[in-house]
Amino acid sequence: MTTFVPEASTADIGVYGLGVMGANLARNLARNGYATAVFNRTPARTDRLIREHGGEAAFVPSSALEDFVASLRAPRVAIIMVQAGPATDAVMEQLAALMDEGDIIVDCGNSLFTDTIRREKWAAERGLHFVGAGVSGGEEGALWGPSIMPGGTPASYERLGPMFEAISATYDGVPCCTYIGANGAGHFVKMVHNGIEYADMQVIAEAYTLLREGLGATPAQIADIFAAWNQGELNSYLIEITAEVLRQVDASTGAPLVDLIVDAASQKGTGKWTVQTALDLAVPVTAIGEATFARGASSGSAQRAAGQGLDGNTAPLVIETDEARAAFVEDVRRALFASKIVAYSQGFDEIGAGAAEYGWDIDKGALARIWRAGCIIRAAFLDDITRAYEADPALPLLLAAEPFATRFEECAPALRRIVSQAALAGVPIPVFASSLAYFDQIRATRLPAALIQAQRDFFGSHTYRRVDREGIFHTLWAEPGRPEEQWG
Repeated sequence: MTTFVPEASTADIGVYGLGVMGANLARNLARNGYATAVFNRTPARTDRLIREHGGEAAFVPSSALEDFVASLRAPRVAIIMVQAGPATDAVMEQLAALMDEGDIIVDCGNSLFTDTIRREKWAAERGLHFVGAGVSGGEEGALWGPSIMPGGTPASYERLGPMFEAISATYDGVPCCTYIGANGAGHFVKMVHNGIEYADMQVIAEAYTLLREGLGATPAQIADIFAAWNQGELNSYLIEITAEVLRQVDASTGAPLVDLIVDAASQKGTGKWTVQTALDLAVPVTAIGEATFARGASSGSAQRAAGQGLDGNTAPLVIETDEARAAFVEDVRRALFASKIVAYSQGFDEIGAGAAEYGWDIDKGALARIWRAGCIIRAAFLDDITRAYEADPALPLLLAAEPFATRFEECAPALRRIVSQAALAGVPIPVFASSLAYFDQIRATRLPAALIQAQRDFFGSHTYRRVDREGIFHTLWAEPGRPEEQWG
């Protein structure tokens, strides 16, 4: 094993944690001209990175943490790429003990934003800057250009921003990185980004199962449909890779690989956090919620086994004529597009609510800009989202803005037909169905919530407001004649 002892103050930036993501981020930084210090708790990983990629660019490896910190130029910038949670806190304490006032610790993992708020305060009490930066794009993105969402202090972005902008993906020459806001803003936005990703993946899977059930099509045939869709308004990274996945054939059996994979989708927590936070903020992210619950349902093996014998009283979803099949494919495409609009609209609603709650000045148009390349949810219609928020930064509902309002109205009949057909056939499409229900909720002039509020007042004196006059009211339900009182 090689022992690395670097010269002091020779690195522009450092990366602690050399798993695949950390190593690729370090390689990206070094390839873009930044002398990059690298360190791992297990020295073998540092050794392997230098052995396999040391000739690519200027790495500054260290075998000891003290040397790693000393190798960084002031003000020092050290990126943490370790498992979120206690491991991140432990590394922060180790680094802080060796750093000076004004130095910067950066967490590029998928940390919960409330942890980032706590850590930023902890670092500030020690004279340090702490940056929680969301990084999207997976392993390849980290290496060749991710979308980066850094929070923290403006001063820390002055030091860190130029480097992050240099290594991020670009779209029409614009870096897919921007300053998001104070303390936990960057990780909050990345969390919601991942929630949208959950919904996007689920609606694509629902479209796949509809095409398979309705057309009796093979995965390869459905791959051709997705590839064609990717040439139009559905153009996106996830549609593109779906076609590739569906074309993959298992080498040993010759069967489509998708048919050999256990139908239980796992999750790492960001979808769950998005839904939990939305509940705290009272923001309906039904598409993200249903997508997250769908993963849970897929993994409920005991419940699914117990439910196999239940009679759904369904009719097969079989589309027979060529004309009907073509119309069905187009309906699924339109339903998919409409449901994707809902997922993004709800995600941006949560970002707006989070910004208001935590005092962040988040530019939604800038978010859409930096998601146009590098990240998992990159899609053609992010250009339209960018323009919508540039035209009206205070836009209350993305779904009601052009061109989305018109496109949704055009797609709504198809979505209604698809949801109806799937319900009659017993094909589960929870995000498609919830997207339609959400659309009908927000366009309704009056909701049954009035009855719910009356029920709450009946059993808990929770009061209500009236449509015909100002004030807070309560009916004395238990008294003769049930008189009404005005409170407050």
